Amino acid sequence: MFESLQEKLELALKKFRGQNKITEENISEALREIRRSLIEADVNINVAKEFVESVKQKAIGTEVRGKLLPEQLIVKIIYDALVETMGSKNAELMFSPQPPTVILVAGLQGSGKTTFCGKLARSLRKKGRQPLLVACDIHRPAAILQLKQLGEQVNVPVFSEDGKSAVDIAQDALTYARKFARDVVIVDTAGRLTIDEEMMKEVADIAAAVKPTETLFVCDAMIGQDAVTTARAFHERLNLTGVVLTKLDGDTRGGAALSVLKVVGKPIKFVGTGEKLDNLEPFYPERIASRIVGMGDILTLVEKAEQEFDQKEAEALEEKIRKNQFTFDDFLTQLRTIRKMGSLRDLLGMLPGMDKAMKNVNIDDKAFSKVEAIILSMTPKERSAPKIINGSRRIRIAKGSGTSVQDVNKLLKQFEEMQKLMKSVALGKRSKFLPNLPFGVGGKRK
Repeated sequence: MFESLQEKLELALKKFRGQNKITEENISEALREIRRSLIEADVNINVAKEFVESVKQKAIGTEVRGKLLPEQLIVKIIYDALVETMGSKNAELMFSPQPPTVILVAGLQGSGKTTFCGKLARSLRKKGRQPLLVACDIHRPAAILQLKQLGEQVNVPVFSEDGKSAVDIAQDALTYARKFARDVVIVDTAGRLTIDEEMMKEVADIAAAVKPTETLFVCDAMIGQDAVTTARAFHERLNLTGVVLTKLDGDTRGGAALSVLKVVGKPIKFVGTGEKLDNLEPFYPERIASRIVGMGDILTLVEKAEQEFDQKEAEALEEKIRKNQFTFDDFLTQLRTIRKMGSLRDLLGMLPGMDKAMKNVNIDDKAFSKVEAIILSMTPKERSAPKIINGSRRIRIAKGSGTSVQDVNKLLKQFEEMQKLMKSVALGKRSKFLPNLPFGVGGKRK
């Protein structure tokens, strides 16, 4: 996420290394590089100019005090400017004081609009809401089918009607929601490959009929400025309340994220970070800014972990580690939990400095499957007492898992090291080593 922009900003900041203070001369050279990097990242040119000017105004004349280096001060100034550019704080969903709250979702075909509706319904349901999905894309039968499938997956009802206009369906859905106590109505509207008058009028008519509390525009972050331009066009017709950026996990540049608020005048409320239904996150400008300047995103990582790890299970695992009873079954459980949290590269990228450290490292998520296959090929006794796994057992496990004896040996060795590490941590000792995750899960140099 934003790897390209982060790398270019880092190169620009090298101008300050070895400098004793910030001067107009050295800041001007660095700012030219920063402006170039923003434009190459597909940031709106006016936004880039405003950003650079803001950094310049704050930097020139600022006294570097104590042990703080000019480079560190500039990083802080850039971080603050990034946060300001993207919206200063998280823009939460608004809810109507009189249920149901209507959330109108608009966007072009292929932007991930319908999938977002399913993700949002899942998220709201987990928070105790009773959402209703409404299929108002009557021009594309596949969209209605897709929404129904999503509804089944997240256990949320889908309202649809045959032979009626999109406006009538939306109005009837409101009546249904009131009757069956659904407190949030998520309306999926029609999309096109490009903006056309028929589509815009239909969405505007739906909005006029149901008076949504939230009108969200969903756009593909990977298309950069085109996404921002389209969002602005929709805002002119619909008066958007917020923007949703999908496919942010594949956006190495970051142009859309940095431009939306300044160009459209509306905040980013959610970001899609993958294809799975739980890959939806609120947009926190300060966390994104932190990642761009290489400081990681610990808060999001902690939140992901809290969602997946059960407190009682964590306490039981801690007790096992203290007693040196950590087994392959425990390891497999933890491995599966980590997989639920998302891509390993993305997770490691949330740790400060890891984006830079992983630049030339190949992170193999498929390695999880190999490790899982080997563990599942062991008997229950072998998983609890791996020391009994002799040569013949290793051959059997390798054949059963479709791997090699060398792979089995490697896992057993790394597991033994992991047990030693956990024991030393439990006893309050400082470990002299940190074992890699098995089979390149932890990465290997390209």
